[in-house]
Amino acid sequence: MSKMQHDHHSEDEDENIVEDLTSPWVVTCYQSAALIANKALKEVIAKCVEGAVIVDVCAAGDDFIEKEVAKTFNKRKGLEKGIAFPTSVSVNNCVGHFSPLKGDTRTLKNGDVAKIDLGVHIDGYISLGAFTVIVGGAAAPLTGKAADAICAAHFALECALRLIKKGNKASDVTDCITKICDTFHVNAVQGILSHDLKRFLLDGDKVIFNKMPVGQKIEDAVFEENEVYCIDIVVSTAEGKVRELNDRTTIFKRDVNQNYNLKLKSAREFIQEVNTRFPALPFSLRAVSDEKKAKLGLSECLTHQMLNAFPVLYEKDGEFVVQFKTTVLLLPSGNQKLTCTDIPLPHVNSAYSLDEVTKEIATRPLKREKKAAAKTSNAMDTTN
Repeated sequence: MSKMQHDHHSEDEDENIVEDLTSPWVVTCYQSAALIANKALKEVIAKCVEGAVIVDVCAAGDDFIEKEVAKTFNKRKGLEKGIAFPTSVSVNNCVGHFSPLKGDTRTLKNGDVAKIDLGVHIDGYISLGAFTVIVGGAAAPLTGKAADAICAAHFALECALRLIKKGNKASDVTDCITKICDTFHVNAVQGILSHDLKRFLLDGDKVIFNKMPVGQKIEDAVFEENEVYCIDIVVSTAEGKVRELNDRTTIFKRDVNQNYNLKLKSAREFIQEVNTRFPALPFSLRAVSDEKKAKLGLSECLTHQMLNAFPVLYEKDGEFVVQFKTTVLLLPSGNQKLTCTDIPLPHVNSAYSLDEVTKEIATRPLKREKKAAAKTSNAMDTTN
């Protein structure tokens, strides 16, 4: 993926503009984007009911984000703001990026394990979040392997939030995720990466592996104060190996390093719209002005690597994949979790539980000067 930041400054602007958390404006943008992302997650979760058409749920999430960002920072002329990652709703063994086009008739069913994933940016400062819900809920707690995966993903996220701090290494986080997945007899999904976030950049150079790749030499990132991370925990009840099936890829991102003199008129018109409306962050084909023309022009753009694709990925049939994702600010006062706050966890009960060492990590206070926040795991019983 592209590592080049999108250039949003004119030449006469201050080249020394501060884009890290030492700037109050930057912190405000991350927090404001997160407020909208959290509202959008709740809005989409409320629509995840039996019979809901998935494309309608995704479109409603994107519409909600656009309407909410339109209300913010209107005194700042020319401020860019909007969707940082299109709403996707990926069910059961679908790992992610399921955000279908109009006309897709697939619906949600009671008992589906649905992963909602979306993102918002203000002035290029990105807050991403993903949450897993059980469609229809239940008075009695869900048990079995899906419950085990939900518990593992939740506690892995809570531990990662606390281990990502100045001086610690990315491998510390990956090792803890692996240990928790082993405890709950599930597997972290291979190929999922958490990154540091920069302005208009989802995938910074610092990488945390969801699962350590075998036989691959990797640079072990060290965390620093005033960094921002998207922590993406994805857990499977199977081996955690993913594959593409027959679903059309609908989410793309412009690769700002690649340019080519496209031959097809439809491709030129499509990439011109992308350059204007989605110059640096992922977008859904649903959002382009002419979906039919976009489909015609898409192939040539992909052939010349002008777009990065986010394919729809799957685990084995009959298995479940769970995702929890948050954005965290590494502030001098401690870590600040921005997204997936104040959302009730699924009502589940696992036969397995954390050991005391891991439990202590998961419950450490995030902020040094304040008392520990109330536990959010009251909906999740991990004892028999």
